[in-house]
Order: sequence, then C-alpha cells, then structure tokens
Amino acid sequence: MIRLLRVLTPLCLSLFATPAFAQATARTCGAEESVGPACLLVHQMLPALPAKPVYWHLDTFPTREAASKAATANGTVVEAFGAVWLFTIEGEGWRPKGGTHVADIGPLPVEPAPSFAAEYLRSVFTPGMTAPLHVHSGPEAFFAVSGDTCLETPEGARTGKGPGNNLVIQGGPPMLLMAIGKEPRKGFALILHDMAKPPTTLTQAWQPKGLCAAEAARP
Repeated sequence: MIRLLRVLTPLCLSLFATPAFAQATARTCGAEESVGPACLLVHQMLPALPAKPVYWHLDTFPTREAASKAATANGTVVEAFGAVWLFTIEGEGWRPKGGTHVADIGPLPVEPAPSFAAEYLRSVFTPGMTAPLHVHSGPEAFFAVSGDTCLETPEGARTGKGPGNNLVIQGGPPMLLMAIGKEPRKGFALILHDMAKPPTTLTQAWQPKGLCAAEAARP
C-alpha cells in the first residue's frame, strides 16, 4: 500500500498542476505575461446591471490614476499587454470621460439573477493551443489584442481574426477555445455570472468535432 501511495501521489499532484485545473480555478495573474492557461485579473462584484442591452466596454488610458478617475461602480482598472485598461459593464453607447475607446462587446445575453459578478481573465495562447473543455454559468465575451480566435460549441464553430476580434457566447453550452492563425493570441475574457453560481466548470460531457483544429490547419 505504501508503495502504491508513493506512485499515486506524484500523479495526483501533476493532475492539479495541469492547465485544466488552472482554468477552472482561475489562478491569479502575475506580472509576467507568459504563454499558458487563462489567469484571473479581477473578480468584481457588481452593484447593479444597467437596463438591457448590456455591453462590455474597453477603453485605454495613459495612467492608472486617469482610468480610476473615469471608472464607474461597474468599472475596474487593469494593466496588461503594455496598456492601462478600463473595463466597464454598462449600457449601449456608454463612454467614460477621457481615454481612448477600444471596443463595445455585446449585447451580453444575461439571465435574471439577484446579484452579479464579473471575472476578467488574461491569456496568451500560441497557435493551436486550447483551453480545456468547460462551461460557464453566465455569458462569456472574448477580446483579442492580437492573434486569431476559434470557438467551438455543439452548435458549430465561430472565428474572429485580427487585432480587436471578439466573440460572445451565452452561459450554459460547453465550449472549446483555440488560438488559430500564425501569431500568438493575446486576449481578455469576461465571464458575467450569477454570484451564487461558479463562473467556470470543467466538463467531459461533450467532445468537439475538431472544427477549430481544421481552422488552425488552414494555410
């Protein structure tokens, strides 16, 4: 029995060090923006959502101080990929005071809930790299600073190409996210979820058909 435990213990530890486990637990981002699974930039409790439609607004500022002054209660400031970003959950057409507007992503398919939280993730994927199969309890939105994106679900595959490409998926369906194209995909993700539910859950109940792998193989 002791010999068996000596064999199993390293194996179990290696499982908990895999990218799949990191994705499910949303490990905290460090300063180094290295290739690897998504990490958690910010987990923010939102006081209230705006009246529908709901959008994720991305703006950049010259300094963290300037971004913080422009932030609303539904906004948070992060530093990533060489810029200071203000991420905000607000209605369509909202703009902060100052800064450079980068994107509006939405509308986000939000289901009613007593309270909401926003998780903002950062990731760097080399072409062909994937996140583990997972589901979210609320909508997820993706924004790529560089590189190309493929998202496969049971309904098929969608792609986004070039700087600024973005995709939105409702909560519930299993998904596979893959970096495609010729250069590393540097990007953010937002998971907007009911605070009473886990934002991310790993799954093996569905297996992709290889649609994103086929996209990645295109010349």
